[in-house]
Amino acid sequence: MGKLALKHLINERMCLLASALLASLLLGSRAPCSVATSYYPPGGFVQIRGTQFFVDGHPLYVNGFNAYWMMYFAADAQSRAQVSALMDQASKLGLNVGRTWAFNDGSYRALQISPGVFSEQVFQGLDFVIAEAKNQGVRLLLSFANNYANFGGKPQYVQWGRNAGLHLENEDAFFSDSTVKGYYKTFVQTLLTRVNTITGVAYRDEPAIFGWELLNEARCTSDPSGSILQAWIEEMSAFVKSIDGNHILEVGLEGFYSPLSAERVSVNPSSFGEQTGTDFIKNNLPQQVDFATVHTYPDIWLSQENQDVQQEFTTNWIKSHIEDATYKLGKPVLFAEFGKSAYTAGYFQEQRDQLLSNIYATIYASASNGGAGAGALVWQLFTDGIESSFYDGYQIVLSQNPSTENIIAAQSHRMSYLSHL
Repeated sequence: MGKLALKHLINERMCLLASALLASLLLGSRAPCSVATSYYPPGGFVQIRGTQFFVDGHPLYVNGFNAYWMMYFAADAQSRAQVSALMDQASKLGLNVGRTWAFNDGSYRALQISPGVFSEQVFQGLDFVIAEAKNQGVRLLLSFANNYANFGGKPQYVQWGRNAGLHLENEDAFFSDSTVKGYYKTFVQTLLTRVNTITGVAYRDEPAIFGWELLNEARCTSDPSGSILQAWIEEMSAFVKSIDGNHILEVGLEGFYSPLSAERVSVNPSSFGEQTGTDFIKNNLPQQVDFATVHTYPDIWLSQENQDVQQEFTTNWIKSHIEDATYKLGKPVLFAEFGKSAYTAGYFQEQRDQLLSNIYATIYASASNGGAGAGALVWQLFTDGIESSFYDGYQIVLSQNPSTENIIAAQSHRMSYLSHL
């Protein structure tokens, strides 16, 4: 290594160390902070090595965000500025992954109007979201469908089947009926092979896409044994990989344990977790599933408990999944949704800030010690000017929440520091 290169490396490490020290100070600060920490812009595809994400030979630790609404807004040229503004804010905060819906089935501004019929206008909106993310150095985790009726989802697919004359007993026929599964596969294939009208790159060849999600919060409550959902996961993960061998993939799970994981059932927030037809360990074991996800909403799941009990549950929930991802799955785990609703009775800002701080600290402790806790995506970011009708209580408008912005920025700094040690 030449003297100039060595000097550059030393300077870079000194800057990174300063960033890490700044991050630790910011966790206790209330002054807003917006400093970019994307030292390596998106290059190659995200890969998995053991329990870590890697890009171009460098480990990638994630601090990111959810913004389900981006394609919806980008479908209208007059509201695309909201997407650009969010990507700019995210980049400045060092947020390196954004999770969003790559679906809207049969509803207003639908991407998929009916099975196999697509809106080019809305597709161009998704093209724009991907292009903007790429320009700002943010990778996207894109979800194929929703378990719920919002934006169509599983209920819409089943309704399409009924409209075609199929006798489908319930919405979980989504996972077992061959015709409905065919609708889903057609959508997925169309999405993966789509050529972006802005970048000219097919989605399956786009490194700015972090990975794919099969179904947001997949559940199959009609089959608590989990066999129906497990078969669907194995079939669809293999189908995606048969078309796209570049990107990593996850299921979209919340992290509940079934009786199959008897020693972990007590970790669930309630007995409901056992009835969702999901199992964190079994569902994430298939070879084609590259990493695991977990969601956590203590204010919903433990709504009758106080803040301290909710915090204790959350810490144990995260640690349990990190341990299982490390020793039973041997895969990274991404905490893909978490937050605190401002609509909760007695809510005040410090409650949300404390929750985020504790979650971030637990994940950082795992990452800094080589564990499977690979990062987190807060739910959810909005920009100024978006109507409150899109809010769900968990909205974070950064300009209106400087203390929360500070905590998010600090986590970006220290996770980025780990990526470059």
